[in-house]
Amino acid sequence: QVQLVESGGGSVQAGGSLRLSCAASGDTRQFFHMGWFRQAPGKEREAVARLHVRGGGITYYTDSVRGRFTISQDNAKNTLYLQMNNLKPEDTAMYTCAANSLPLSPGWDFTRYNYRGQGTQVTVPS
Repeated sequence: QVQLVESGGGSVQAGGSLRLSCAASGDTRQFFHMGWFRQAPGKEREAVARLHVRGGGITYYTDSVRGRFTISQDNAKNTLYLQMNNLKPEDTAMYTCAANSLPLSPGWDFTRYNYRGQGTQVTVPS
């Protein structure tokens, strides 16, 4: 059974950095794509970054985080990371890791990722 467990969230001052981790267990060989999504209170979930696990690690970012966030993977540790630099109050949200086991790219559609973690909270006070 596949499990995704996020960690690394917390409260950090604006301009600071955090690194989120998503530890995957179970049959991770089936993963084609992995991504990070976030949801702030009262707002819709939004995509943050995604990575083509079997496509040479090609990465994609949404405009709001490009240049500040970096998604990466450590295959030996079955872990996905999200390095977040220059954090802003608008980055405050619950961050969730997700994985997809189908070859067709799920893009930014969270519902097409068939494995999801419970999330880790990131707070950047204004």
